[in-house]
Amino acid sequence: MNIHTKDGVNYTYLLRCADGSLYCGWTNDLEARLRAHNAGKGAKYTRSRRPVTLAYYETYETKEEAMRREWKVKHMSRDEKLELIAAGVEKTAGMDIYAADRKQTE
Repeated sequence: MNIHTKDGVNYTYLLRCADGSLYCGWTNDLEARLRAHNAGKGAKYTRSRRPVTLAYYETYETKEEAMRREWKVKHMSRDEKLELIAAGVEKTAGMDIYAADRKQTE
């Protein structure tokens, strides 16, 4: 996996589960969190839906920003979440957004 995990960065992310469902969470270490989900030590929701793959993530400077975004994404419809993933890679106002299903160009 080639995720550019940075110190002091917080992430809101979407996982694609083995059953096709999507899971949203936040973390300050994206690679470690993905490993934890796939080891069955992540969220209860993902334990029975492994393996999971990273579909999308956004970066934030603070934990609070990442948690607020997680709350908003969790309240989106499945179609809205799929639109986020399909949007691809873009950069906006100090926030990096990545669709992990697509090839990174950095």
